[in-house]
Amino acid sequence: MFLCVLWLNVDRFTTEVTEENNLPRLGKRKQESEERLPLDPAKARERVFQHAAKLLAAKQRSVEELREKLSTTRGATKANVEEVIARLREYGYLDDAKFAQSYASLRLRERPIGRRRLQRDLWLKKVDKQTAETALDEVFEATPEDELIDRAIAKRIRLRGKPQSREDAKKLFDHLLRQGVEFELVSEKVRALSKQNESATDEHG
Repeated sequence: MFLCVLWLNVDRFTTEVTEENNLPRLGKRKQESEERLPLDPAKARERVFQHAAKLLAAKQRSVEELREKLSTTRGATKANVEEVIARLREYGYLDDAKFAQSYASLRLRERPIGRRRLQRDLWLKKVDKQTAETALDEVFEATPEDELIDRAIAKRIRLRGKPQSREDAKKLFDHLLRQGVEFELVSEKVRALSKQNESATDEHG
């Protein structure tokens, strides 16, 4: 509901700008001149709200990520940015815990990746470490990392075939590490796969 109200403000603002663009050239020069003048506090606050609405409509964001984006808005001050963020949090449109859990879950649905990779991605999204760890605990409790690495190996084998040499095993090992899987777990899985291949080779003599 809150974002709908913000979008109405955005539409009204766009309409006003369009009408101004249809005025004679003198009106355009006046508009450009006004753009260079400081905004009054009410207009500045409205513009920050409009920018927030556009950003959140495009995609979910963490609190700190949105704060950084809003700080570049014309007329933005620390006070009106914090006011916008407080209102958005109050209405539930900004929540780092929900954002982190949703982001991590989506990434795991897209492809199997390890906890370390997801942890780094959440930090890049400006989610604080404690919130990120809580979200990761939840998503990996639902889908254990051991299961994810098995899916990653199965997908790799479908695309490249089973590793037939030490060089192939090394490539698989490096691939899994790049997905953010823990070193010990990667070593265990690749060794187990190599033993399976050796046993199959022995049986077929």
